[in-house]
Amino acid sequence: MAEEGRTYDAAGVSLATAEAVVDRLRAAVESTGARGFGQFAALHPLGDGRFLAASTDGVGTKLILARQRGALRACGSDLAAHCINDVITCGAEPLILLDYVAAASIDLEEVAELVEGAAETCRSAGVALVGGEAAELPGIYREGELDFAGTCVGIVESPLDGAAISAGDFVVGFRSAGVHANGFTLVRRVLEAEDYHGDDLLAPTRLYLDDVRRLRGRAHAFAHVTGGGILGNLERVLPDGLHAEIEWDSWERPPVFHWLARHVEEDELRRVFNLGIGFCAVVSGPAPNELVIGRIE
Repeated sequence: MAEEGRTYDAAGVSLATAEAVVDRLRAAVESTGARGFGQFAALHPLGDGRFLAASTDGVGTKLILARQRGALRACGSDLAAHCINDVITCGAEPLILLDYVAAASIDLEEVAELVEGAAETCRSAGVALVGGEAAELPGIYREGELDFAGTCVGIVESPLDGAAISAGDFVVGFRSAGVHANGFTLVRRVLEAEDYHGDDLLAPTRLYLDDVRRLRGRAHAFAHVTGGGILGNLERVLPDGLHAEIEWDSWERPPVFHWLARHVEEDELRRVFNLGIGFCAVVSGPAPNELVIGRIE
């Protein structure tokens, strides 16, 4: 039985507040000519039929646990994969990544671990790590704190926007390596009650670039499963009037989610975590080897 009160909100993170921030800032951002605000990647027309696609994100509080357990290199991979995965949801080819690391005082070895981890993922994706910033901010961060964020930019000719999705389409899921890089404020609260050392807790975010390349021309939309869970992220690409029905028992969850389920209610697990599916595609018909996890209704 999961323990009552173990929620993301109670741990200190409000998904409702995050949604409210997007709504509050929408008018200001869109007044600058931005396209795609609130989506996984924002788009900017180049004037020749192509668009730049860009996304910024960070590793979040996973860094706290990774630093304690000597796994910062994995967090570097997390950053690159997370940002690239966001950009490719619109069908873009990722081109470059920039990173930003900040702390009260910079530890060269820690920064090197992060950047080397990011570079490893960039090399596998054919993405250039073109630069970044390392900032010492003792008035902003407490001693021992660390932050790592980045921006990926890609290019696309015909951006996917989900407009072709219709009722009866299938949701194909691609497995995650574990928790990836979302929900760690709640994870750290659960660790206070029960320890966990499985590899799937701190495994870096999977890169889904090859999956997206294989599905270009077939997929009506892609969704990167981050904060908000499977349904919350699919909703970002579905046209009005449609929703996804997920078959929650259609795949085997990694062990880390069974551990979390001893402390967190099922509804909260679905709202916060990827539960073993890190990326989704919406297609008219699945291929024989694809994992169907739901339908569009």
